[in-house]
Amino acid sequence: MKFALPEQKKLVHEMVIPIRWGDMDAMNHVNNTTYFRYLETIRIEWFRAVGAPANPQGEGPVIVNAFCNFYKQLEYPGDVLARMYASDPGRTTFETWCTLERTDMPGVVHAEGGATTIWVDFPKQKATALPDWLRAQVS
Repeated sequence: MKFALPEQKKLVHEMVIPIRWGDMDAMNHVNNTTYFRYLETIRIEWFRAVGAPANPQGEGPVIVNAFCNFYKQLEYPGDVLARMYASDPGRTTFETWCTLERTDMPGVVHAEGGATTIWVDFPKQKATALPDWLRAQVS
């Protein structure tokens, strides 16, 4: 069963990720843990693109929950089109959602996942309000 993306979702980033030979497991398909790596890759690239790299001396994003639903196996060789959406900004959190499909199979979603992100003041080890510039990105 596929999850329903929220109606207010906003496409914030997309990228192509090559499937590596080493991403496969003994069953000759991409290992389930690798899907989480793909989700992490697009999330980190989006944070970098919007000017929110990790800064242990300041503020930044922390993932507090992550999930992935698997629908169709990914196999080597190939490329994955990852699309990331954002939604539901709260005072300190927002949601991200991602779809993964092969570039040679447009529209066929192989997996969908997401994460809840909290904005943190790292020196204080405490959640803090989303910056206005980031709220604008995810709203």
